[in-house]
Amino acid sequence: MSLFARVGRLFRGFLSLFVSGLEESNPEALLEAARQDFREKMIRYNQALAQLAGIAERLKIQVKTKSQRLKDLETRIIANHKAGNLELAGTLARELADLKLDLTHDAEELKDTEEAYQVQVKNAKLAQKEFEEKIRKLERQLSQVKMKEAQAEATSALQGVAFKVGDAGDTLKGVDEILAKRYEKASGKVRVANDMTDVARIQEKEKETKALEQAALADFLASQGIQMEGPAGEAQVQRQIGPTETQAG
Repeated sequence: MSLFARVGRLFRGFLSLFVSGLEESNPEALLEAARQDFREKMIRYNQALAQLAGIAERLKIQVKTKSQRLKDLETRIIANHKAGNLELAGTLARELADLKLDLTHDAEELKDTEEAYQVQVKNAKLAQKEFEEKIRKLERQLSQVKMKEAQAEATSALQGVAFKVGDAGDTLKGVDEILAKRYEKASGKVRVANDMTDVARIQEKEKETKALEQAALADFLASQGIQMEGPAGEAQVQRQIGPTETQAG
């Protein structure tokens, strides 16, 4: 094998790999290329159908024209036969026989052409339907592939982080130390405040305040002529209103 042939084969191999890589990385472009290719084929197919339909229409016109010609010949043959023009009538009769053969042939051609046209139209519609269904299926598959690729990418990214609770150990330890120091400081302030407070004096002050309150209450009740008996919280009072009235005799 010559050097140029080997280089050419190698180049074609690299080009094939390059194109394959582009196709794998961009399937949307492949779908669009498939659509474009199908549209071009449908254009050529429709052109062929139009040509077939044109043949059918031409045959229809021929059949119609020859049918009318056949009726005219029959009328002329009868008329010439009645008029005694037997030679002309015979010529027309021969022409009529040939015309009938042509008409039969054209009718068969028209039938075959119409059937072929209808079959090809059905095939075109079926091909278009199948192509559209396949495209929709591929689009759904492409969407699913993209979703799965996104999930795989996210999973890979999380694995790359390799996050562990222990990684934040130094930070959490610092927070714990800060909170411990603040707790100790606040506890110390509370103890100092308690130690600096004379609890016994406060209790005596409270008792004195309550005694003064009870005395003030007794003075008020006395000014109202009410006698307070028992503890202040459970006192039962009796009010004296004026002199005792004696019952009239």
